Amino acid sequence: MVSVLQMPRTILYGEDSFKKVGEVASKLGNNALIISDRMMEKQLYVEECQHYLKEAGVSSATYLDINSEPKDTFVYEALDRLNAESCNVIIGLGGGSCIDTAKAVAVLGTNGGSISDYMNSRKIAQKSAVPLIAIPTTAGTGSEATDATIITDTVHDIKMMIKQPAFMPEAAIVDPVLSITSPKHITAATGIDALTHAIEAYLSRRAHPFTDFLALTAIGDIMESIRDAYHEPQNIEAKKKMSLAALQAGMAFSNSSVCLVHGMSRPIGALFHVPHGISNAMLLPAVLEYSLEDCYERLADIGDLIIKEMKGLTKRETAQKVVEEMKALCLELGIPNLKGWGIQEEQFLKSLEKMARDAIASGSPGNNPRVPDDSELMELYKLCYDYQFTNSQTIKS
Repeated sequence: MVSVLQMPRTILYGEDSFKKVGEVASKLGNNALIISDRMMEKQLYVEECQHYLKEAGVSSATYLDINSEPKDTFVYEALDRLNAESCNVIIGLGGGSCIDTAKAVAVLGTNGGSISDYMNSRKIAQKSAVPLIAIPTTAGTGSEATDATIITDTVHDIKMMIKQPAFMPEAAIVDPVLSITSPKHITAATGIDALTHAIEAYLSRRAHPFTDFLALTAIGDIMESIRDAYHEPQNIEAKKKMSLAALQAGMAFSNSSVCLVHGMSRPIGALFHVPHGISNAMLLPAVLEYSLEDCYERLADIGDLIIKEMKGLTKRETAQKVVEEMKALCLELGIPNLKGWGIQEEQFLKSLEKMARDAIASGSPGNNPRVPDDSELMELYKLCYDYQFTNSQTIKS
């Protein structure tokens, strides 16, 4: 097997690396569109970005109307802004929604069409995208280092996972200081999102030695620091580890692909507007339990890395300990189940067939160690609706 590793051409990591945005941008263009949101504006990160750009001789315009998970409507509004201001470089500043929107705008800016055209590679971007600098302000999504974007098709209520080389940012700037202002619930959601990326990258049928190294390193660092980052928001050492681990997890899953958790998560986000990181966290323990018999050796590798006092346990027992650890983590970080989020059961049950169909169509479940059919997926969705992180629930093999 030939292993391939793709990543941004330039990655800047470390405290105060944000200050380099003007220097990086000036090598790519002279008029930037900053794609962000009102929270980043309120926290003065947008103003700070404009200051650094101006110092480097780069003018800038903004699109700041992203107020939810990324939607195609945001993409088209930002694209109009890009064209109206004749911008030749894009900066995605914020969480995964901002960066994913910026990726879509960058590709459409040179290749045209609608973003849905690119779903399932129906349309392949032939031209290089508008140069994009991705600057995450949460330690979780890893979008700054992937060639994929997730955009909701608002006409069909589908979260589109679009993956092509053109969607890879030209540069990523990962400054852990920017994540200090994240609220605790965002730290929890994005942290478990990053953990899910790393675990699925390691369990994926498409994993290879490069991704294994990145995934295991990320898992170890996340499990060592996520609780501190959650309970102590000003703990810069924990934030540094989480930011680096999220970057590594993004690089891992971009090259080996995600699996069943992500496949199931996207329809939940599209239909019930659950943030991506939260829906991943809701599903992770149950999906690992469902998959255990087909990947217990790999799960045991993770257990050997993150759990102390593993002597005398079989690999299956170690794998089960990993599932229990994921439950305990979700419980400690305040992750609700689908019922606890407020999703009405009747509406949820009516959506099962569509969710299962859309999950399989995304392609991600096919990378899972155990690949479900439609009926298995619907049963798994039903289990996850009121899944308890405190009690053991057995999923039939």
